[in-house]
Amino acid sequence: MSRGSPPSSRVSPVQSELVLRAARAVIGGQEVAATVSVSDGRIVAIDPIDASVSGATVVELGPDEVLLPGLVDTHVHVNEPGRTEWEGFASATRAAAAGGITTIVDMPLNSIPPTVDVASLEIKRRVAAEKSVINVGFWGGAVPGNVDQLRPLHDAGVFGFKCFLLASGVDEFPPLTISELEKALIEIASFDGLMIVHAENAELIAEAPSAAGREYSGFLESRPRAAENRAIEQVIELSRQTGCRVHILHLSSADALPMIAAAKRDGVRVTVETCPHYLCFDAEAVPAGATQFKCCPPIREAGNREALWQGLHDGTIDTIVTDHSPCTPALKRFDTGDFGDAWGGIASLQVSLAAVWTEARSRGCALTDIVRWMATNTADQVGMTDRGRIEVGCAADLVVFVPDEKFTVDVAQLYHRNPVTAYDRLGLSGVVRRSWIEGSESSTGRLLSRD
Repeated sequence: MSRGSPPSSRVSPVQSELVLRAARAVIGGQEVAATVSVSDGRIVAIDPIDASVSGATVVELGPDEVLLPGLVDTHVHVNEPGRTEWEGFASATRAAAAGGITTIVDMPLNSIPPTVDVASLEIKRRVAAEKSVINVGFWGGAVPGNVDQLRPLHDAGVFGFKCFLLASGVDEFPPLTISELEKALIEIASFDGLMIVHAENAELIAEAPSAAGREYSGFLESRPRAAENRAIEQVIELSRQTGCRVHILHLSSADALPMIAAAKRDGVRVTVETCPHYLCFDAEAVPAGATQFKCCPPIREAGNREALWQGLHDGTIDTIVTDHSPCTPALKRFDTGDFGDAWGGIASLQVSLAAVWTEARSRGCALTDIVRWMATNTADQVGMTDRGRIEVGCAADLVVFVPDEKFTVDVAQLYHRNPVTAYDRLGLSGVVRRSWIEGSESSTGRLLSRD
């Protein structure tokens, strides 16, 4: 790994508002020593660390600290308005900032109303503008009967559209049939939009065993890999036919990797994400009744987890996102520990960077890999080409990260609204000490729209 200095790059010779000097900074896919200058919320210069540069505020990073671009998490359920007792923009964005995430894109469901038309989008924007401390963008929703709302939502600035191919868990956001999905893809392709898909086949899951009971093995059998694989196959084929850009959400079945890789080689416009919980946990270790581990699709076996890591290494999997999907403790049914009754979703905004880094470094990965998977590629997926990287002209969303500092997750100390997470009591490496949103440590964040 290179730890030299970057070539000088600058757009302005004037004194900057903020100058950061770092012996370690992730820039241009390398770890280098650099001086980064910021004015008007943008990076205006990147120089060698010993360059003669002045600024109104100068920050010297310590030898244990690394300057990273702020992470961009494109899969977050904030749930406000309507289910703010589950989370909310104030708590979600504060937790994200504490975990090194400077931009989130909020999912269209679990809020009431769901973001399936422009009026609902404007309601959500008003709420987010009042409470968010980081940057926030929004997905639209594709549900039965709203094909005529997709272009208006696109024109209003959503970054794409989410759909389910089976029940979402909330009645106000129903799934699409395959024929409805095809119609939506044809419409979205007409303006070169993006469809993101919760890909599990409803028919195969209906034929699977019941999820009821305290044993995780029973829940795992209720969401078989075959259902995920079949749905992904269907999405790829429809993308091939329509030319629409598609993105597979929260991949848990490594069995699907070969077909995804083949589709990419064929030129199908498909990308795919996975999540920290699929990379950190394994089904064999989930205790009976531990419903904090329930999510859909499910955490699978240890061998499957390692295959997902390989998919990241070889580029088949493009991004890592949280799928932060919180709820109240009561909905997790800790009283019975019944996986069939419990709400599915894992809260992880504040700990995702540390969790992924802890597992990644044990497999020989570098911080440059983390930045690619969790910042640059996620930003690029939604067209935020001025975020998720440290480059001249980009937004000065920056994070000071201490990769070797260890801590134990204490759910009671997290900023998430409810004290529920699968990561509680887990020992991790990597602490965020400081962060800047567009060059400010006291920003209220910005609402982002697709350009």
